[in-house]
Amino acid sequence: MSTHTREDVTFDSDGTPCAAWLYRPTGVVDPPIIVMAHGFAAIRVLRLDAYAERFAAAGYAVLVFDYRGWGDSAGQPRRVLNIRAQHRDWRAAVAYARSLDGVDATRLVLWGTSFGGGHALHLAAEDLGVAAVVAQVPHISGPASAFSQPPRLVARLIAAGLRDQARAALGREPYRVAAAGYPGDLAMMTSPDAAPMAIRLAGDLYEQLLPENDVAARIALRVPFYSPGRLARRITAPTLVQIAERDTVTPFEVAMKAARRLPRGEVVTYDCQHFEPYLDPYFDTVVSDQIEFLATHVPPGWG
Repeated sequence: MSTHTREDVTFDSDGTPCAAWLYRPTGVVDPPIIVMAHGFAAIRVLRLDAYAERFAAAGYAVLVFDYRGWGDSAGQPRRVLNIRAQHRDWRAAVAYARSLDGVDATRLVLWGTSFGGGHALHLAAEDLGVAAVVAQVPHISGPASAFSQPPRLVARLIAAGLRDQARAALGREPYRVAAAGYPGDLAMMTSPDAAPMAIRLAGDLYEQLLPENDVAARIALRVPFYSPGRLARRITAPTLVQIAERDTVTPFEVAMKAARRLPRGEVVTYDCQHFEPYLDPYFDTVVSDQIEFLATHVPPGWG
């Protein structure tokens, strides 16, 4: 017998339809609802369903969405990462989740990973009605993330960003760089695990998704100025921060420092790299810790 159902839904964000999956657990009356989105230049088919299925089996409704211009959501031009627009997509997703029948809108959880984890922290600092937050290997500090990379790569990315910004000013198509690449590549993320884990995450969809492994380069000019960790003291909800000890995308000490400022923060660390929590041998432990945290702070209440 299935423990949950899943349906395709859409919600409006600034006039753009955003695609989402809505999971509903079987046998739970008015369950809490978890709103989920992925990280930097990533889309929901890259393993967010694996998390959502576990949450639904544990008694939670789940809304998993793609940002505008990404994945199955509408929006043009494609794959332009606009931080403020993604924040608005999060707000629209939360508003939609709270409008649903058959869920407990007073017990809404924000779940984000990597760059999306930073977004979840940012939103939790402004939406004090959030019941809990799960931030998996979250983006914390713009300068720490941007300048943890080799200086030559930083310079190349800034040059690419300026080129793309100039094209945008002229109304031309974006100048793009790879989202994930190998050390030495011109790519936004070049940690040793970035490209291999992107391939593993894509699985059978790798060939189909390979042409979408890029992002408008202007985001390289904006990441250094985006530091959600600065808002940590404002987050009143219980917040689970999961940190990878060998993370070079969100450096460990920077993440720990921000997590310690959370009024109701809980920190769990893992001996892994930034992209490894999504897959075995780490996934089961990581998601089990999330479910344990949620069961403590936002129990589902089986019917």
